[in-house]
Amino acid sequence: MVGVIVFLFLIILIVVVVIKGIRIVPQQTVAIVERVGKFYKTLHAGINIIIPIIDNVRSRHDLRIQQEKVPSQSVITKDNVAIGVELATFFSVVDPKLATYGIANYVQGIHNIVASALRSTIGKMELDEILSNRDRIQAELRQALDNASENWGVRIDRVEILQLEIPIDIQTSMEKQMRAEREKRANILQAEGEKQATVLRAEAQQSAVILAAEAEKRRQILDAEAKQKSQELEALGRAEAIKLVANAERSRIEALNEAGLNSEILTYKSFEALSEMANGAASTIFIPTDVVSTLGSVGAIAKVFKLDKNSDQ
Repeated sequence: MVGVIVFLFLIILIVVVVIKGIRIVPQQTVAIVERVGKFYKTLHAGINIIIPIIDNVRSRHDLRIQQEKVPSQSVITKDNVAIGVELATFFSVVDPKLATYGIANYVQGIHNIVASALRSTIGKMELDEILSNRDRIQAELRQALDNASENWGVRIDRVEILQLEIPIDIQTSMEKQMRAEREKRANILQAEGEKQATVLRAEAQQSAVILAAEAEKRRQILDAEAKQKSQELEALGRAEAIKLVANAERSRIEALNEAGLNSEILTYKSFEALSEMANGAASTIFIPTDVVSTLGSVGAIAKVFKLDKNSDQ
């Protein structure tokens, strides 16, 4: 009976030892194991075997990015304005051994480094500069934390300013200043708009005058071209008329020549016509110069006037 009890005890002891020796580590988690009080190894995700009593799990670390909100810090700016700053840090453990043995509490260490770096950074800047340069403040804080946490096995991924608490009187003054600035910008924009409108109106008037001048110039050119065209057509008409008269005269002369009427016969016929006119009642006779020269050569003019005198008697 005693042997059975001892056997069961041994079995239970073995089972307990086996259970104690198996360690299941979740994903993105590591465990630091010490053997007889000294760092032995790091357990990673999955099933791990340790020796109970001899090996001891000192701590576990989450390898995911962690967010830690830093308590609000009261800092004074370069222009002596006390403001409250609320921050959040994003960090991750990159070396579990250093995170365990490099610092007792790296979260508290991050808080202290943030508070110190924040006072150093804000103290060199004025309030307006702080409000417009949050990225610069966050970059400087991250750099300070990276330098301090390098031996902690922790990497600072990001530092965010969540809130800036400004005194009420400063807020009132800033609101008045912003209102005045908005009014100033509105007046400037209105003046710029009026200036631009005036310039555009002047340019429009100038364009209208230029277009009117160009239209008048074009009209004068068209009138001159029309007048020139009219004169050319009139000259062509006169030339055509002269040409037609010359052709008619040539045709008449050709017809006379074809009828056998030479210059002597025509001179004689002219003489007869003059004689008949002299027998008339007219006292004045107009004789063409070419007929005068012809009649003068034959002495006919004297005969015509002699006949005229005899008829008067």
